Parts: sequence; structure tokens; C-alpha cells
Amino acid sequence: MSEQTKSGFVAIIGRPNVGKSTLMNHLIGQKIAITSKKPQTTRNRIQTVYTDERGQIVFLDTPGIHKAKNKLGEYMVAVAERTLRETDAILWLVEPSTFIGAGEQHIAEELQNVGVPVILIINKIDTVSREEILPAIDTYRKICNFAEIIPCSALRGQNTQEIIPCIFKYLPYGPMFYDADTITDQPERQIAAEIIREKSLHALDEEIPHGIAVAIDTMKKRPGKRNIVDIEATIVCEKDSHKGIIIGKQGSMLKKIGSNARYELEQMLEAQVNLRLWVKVKKDWRESDFLIKNFGYDKKDI
Repeated sequence: MSEQTKSGFVAIIGRPNVGKSTLMNHLIGQKIAITSKKPQTTRNRIQTVYTDERGQIVFLDTPGIHKAKNKLGEYMVAVAERTLRETDAILWLVEPSTFIGAGEQHIAEELQNVGVPVILIINKIDTVSREEILPAIDTYRKICNFAEIIPCSALRGQNTQEIIPCIFKYLPYGPMFYDADTITDQPERQIAAEIIREKSLHALDEEIPHGIAVAIDTMKKRPGKRNIVDIEATIVCEKDSHKGIIIGKQGSMLKKIGSNARYELEQMLEAQVNLRLWVKVKKDWRESDFLIKNFGYDKKDI
């Protein structure tokens, strides 16, 4: 890399379920953040790295900014809002609508004083007609002073090729923060826990996913077997009734979650995975500072 490379931190923000993790995974070219149609999937700030001959972009995928209902929610919002103060540019993701709700108004107000370029990404354009996109652009242009506005579909890859060059326009010149082959600062155990949580989100009913966490109890290569990794993990839920649903009739639901997670874990680790899952009840864990910290959401990291 020459001395003319650019580098910087770019936050990806937006309301829950607007496609932040999907966009980040697409831009990086591989899956780091878990995705789900259920809101508030991302609970922590996930850092991923894009590097090419122009320089390096460190993406910060944040939890959706929303009205917190418990201590875990308060932690998630604090993570997202702190991230705004630490970046060189911001990608704000919205849906292609002419209705601006209270959540988007709140984010617009937060962005008024950040002092860095804000690039508006109007995501999910594949869900509306082309005639609806221009009015959406015009609506959002009036509420914030954007450096750029890019309509795209992260899921379909439509117009996403415009985003990386646009970001580099606004980054400062400087040395890279990470080696060129670095993709994320997330430990493998944390990514493994998130993969299991994602498969649980996909499989379970609406009311349960918000109340689950995943703890990796053990994760190690089998002695004498270089290509086998043994993982034991616990899915934690808030109610006894939820435990029964997660396990399923004759263990069918837990087997489904385990099978789906195992496939993706094997892709990530490039090894055969022996995955054993357990389910425990920790009543109201999202209101417990101790348990929130225990599951990796430490307020000291905010």
C-alpha cells in the first residue's frame, strides 16, 4: 500500500430490521454479522474490515436504534449512539418510503451534530416500483444534509457497487489499521455463538428470539484430530415454556437448529464440527446486569 491510501471507520446505522448486517456482509464479501427478519438481531457492535488498493474501510455494524424496553435494550442503544461519535463517515440505512416515523426523526436529530459525512442508503429498492424511489429520496433529502444518497438492494446486490467508491471519497488519507487479510476483530467463539443464535432466530416463534442468548461452553480441536472441532453451547431462554419450544417434540427443534448451525460453522472453521446444544432457563436475564455482561454485552465496552 502506498502513502496515498485512505483509511477510516464507517458506522452502519438505522432502525432495526432495515438490512444493516445484510449490507455489511455483502460489502465485505462474506458473512460476519448474523441476519434475520426479526428486529434487533445485532446486539453488539461488530467490526469488519474492507481492504483494497485504495485503502481500508473499518465497518462498524451497530444494533438498531430503537426505544429500549429493558437493560439489554438500553445497552444496545448506547452502543449504537456511542459509535456515531467515533467514525469518519456514517451510512444511514432506511427503507424506500415517504413516511418518516418517530424512529427516523430521532436518528436524523442525532446526525445533525456528528460533524462527519452522512451517506444515506435507501435499501430494499427491490420491494417497490421504480416510480416510488425518487419520492423517497426527495422526502429524506429534506430532513438531513446528506453527503450522498444511494438507492440499493443489499439482498439482491442492486446498485451496491456504488457504495465503496463513495465511502472512499470521504475518508482521510492515512495508514491502515489492520493487516490487509484481516476481515473481522470478532473472536471465533463469538462468531460461533452468533451463528447458533441466528439459526435459532430463523427457526423459532416471534416471542422467543428476543429472550435468547447463546453461550459457548467449550470450543476446541479434538486431540490427535486436526480437522475435527468439538463445540458445546447453551441456548439460554427466559421461560420454562420457551425451553420446551426450543427443544421441540422429541428434540426436533433443537436438532434442526443444531443441524443448520453445524453446516455454517463447518464452512467458517473449514473443519468437521461436532456440535452439542443444551437449553437452560435464566428468568428475566435481559434485566440482569450480571447476566447481560456474562453473555458478552459489557457496559464497560460502550
